[in-house]
Amino acid sequence: MCGFVGFSSANAELDKVKIINDMMKAILHRGPDSGDFFSDNEITMGFRRLKIIDLSDEASQPMFNEDRSCVLVFNGEIYNYKELREELITKGHIFKNNSDSEVIIHGYEEYGENILKKLRGMFAFAIWDKVKETLFMARDMFGIKPLYYTQNTLDGSFLFGSEIKSFLKHPNFIKELNNDALKPYLTFQYSVMDETFFKGVYKLKPAHYIIYRKGEITLKPYWFLKFDIEKESLEHYVEEIRKTLKESVDYHKVSDVKIGSFLSGGIDSSYITSLLKPDKTFSIGFQDYEGVFNETNLAKELSDLLKIENHRKNMNADEFFDIIPTIQYHMDEPHSNLSSIPLYYLSKLAREHVTVVLSGEGADEIFGGYEWYIKSNKLELYEKIPYKFRELISSAALKLPKNRISNFLIKGGQTIEEKFVGQAKIYEEKDALDILKGEYTKGPSVETITKEVYKNVENKDDLTKMQYLDLKLWLPGDILLKADKMSMANSIELRVPFLDKEVMSLGSKLPSSLRVNKSNTKFALRKASEEILPKEWSNRPKAGFPVPIKYWLREKKYYDMIKEVFNSDFAEEFFKTEKLINMLDIHYNGDENYARKIWTVYVFLIWYRKFFIELK
Repeated sequence: MCGFVGFSSANAELDKVKIINDMMKAILHRGPDSGDFFSDNEITMGFRRLKIIDLSDEASQPMFNEDRSCVLVFNGEIYNYKELREELITKGHIFKNNSDSEVIIHGYEEYGENILKKLRGMFAFAIWDKVKETLFMARDMFGIKPLYYTQNTLDGSFLFGSEIKSFLKHPNFIKELNNDALKPYLTFQYSVMDETFFKGVYKLKPAHYIIYRKGEITLKPYWFLKFDIEKESLEHYVEEIRKTLKESVDYHKVSDVKIGSFLSGGIDSSYITSLLKPDKTFSIGFQDYEGVFNETNLAKELSDLLKIENHRKNMNADEFFDIIPTIQYHMDEPHSNLSSIPLYYLSKLAREHVTVVLSGEGADEIFGGYEWYIKSNKLELYEKIPYKFRELISSAALKLPKNRISNFLIKGGQTIEEKFVGQAKIYEEKDALDILKGEYTKGPSVETITKEVYKNVENKDDLTKMQYLDLKLWLPGDILLKADKMSMANSIELRVPFLDKEVMSLGSKLPSSLRVNKSNTKFALRKASEEILPKEWSNRPKAGFPVPIKYWLREKKYYDMIKEVFNSDFAEEFFKTEKLINMLDIHYNGDENYARKIWTVYVFLIWYRKFFIELK
């Protein structure tokens, strides 16, 4: 895993060598082993390498084809590269190294844009085709690897790269805040739009590619996510899951460096670890907390059963708060998922022992693992009342004081499109508008954002709709972004075997009842895991990375820390700060739990201070 940067500019006055080297230094953490660049009259491309497959210098990038008419920079891993390599050799291509990178550039020569349909892996790459004078850039189907681009420059230059922070090193980049991004962020907890928090800077969508030629950008999809159910027995799918996941893990363990796995007490990482059987596992919890905030003992128990060496770390509150500015710097955009911080420390721990780790991300979205996906018995009973009546009751309940009963009545009279925006819903839109000031209230509505996604599954059942939304928004925007940025901040490669094209193909065929039912979430996956996992692991409820933030924000030290930021002059630019302080006081006194709302605002302000006040 690595990182790359680049720009297109015909401006002869630019010191391209200095600029590309400065941009490369900004992402040094992504590739500490080596770095190099390519530059001609049109394109300059830089690369930082973390050596994983073929450790020789021959596998370094930028990489060329035989006649040097094409240049590649690539971040990720192609797991079926050996098969593709053999296929391309039979077609006359000459390989100079044993890396997975080289199959991309020869594949592009042979198949053009259609090479994307042959790749099995995680990737973001850019190929400069000197003959066609085009830049071809693509991102993997799930969005595991990041790729950003912009033309918001003084001279119209096109900038691209693995991290936005590298753009700040280009003298013609215009650093502006995207005012429209703040309002939806307060609801989703992450940057949910294609345009980032930096005005004019865009994320390349998962499963899309770009053709850039002479200042013009053409954006196209190359894969579409579809749920096409095939009614087969539970036994059939259990066997298929076992076979497909084992194959995926076998692909994902190919490495020329040491490999381990992250391990919590849940089924996803436990299943991957049991299939991988690495030498070492890595776990994290919170000091002074057992049970829900600390599953490291469970991880140690499974490691002992599998005869694997387990390394653990228990964090404390000071470690958590001290690292926040660093976390937000590495994230590039404000990101208030609390689990990013333990993930950072977990990656740091693992890097002391290995260079590659496998993890369990993606299982919940593909196989149906979130509690949100289960309808309660009360809701199922209530939904027997005709929708029109429930809709009227819901409208009336909106005028009642907020409590569990009124909330139930409101939700019970809404469609899934109205009430489900993904796994995180921090602020209701009206509550976000209540604390925002002026132009920051004008961002797109939550409905506008989710409607574009839901329209592709309008005839599907509610479970499939929720999974589809999470796969399109939550997974790339939150889960995978923090996985990439927190691992790469510590120069370690994180691989996700559940997020494999064949695993997705299988998961998309599962009937809803084999994903979620009255017995459990991830029903078929849990059944499949029983072959190699003890039942107490295969049936354990999802915990994720829960953080005791509710309790910490009732300690004066951290209350004062956040209050100081809420009272700052720069906070006044965005928020009605008296309302922020009031919310903080109510939580501190124990009257309500506003921890996530407080945290989401605080994280944005720490991010803003880092990028727009401290970094000049």
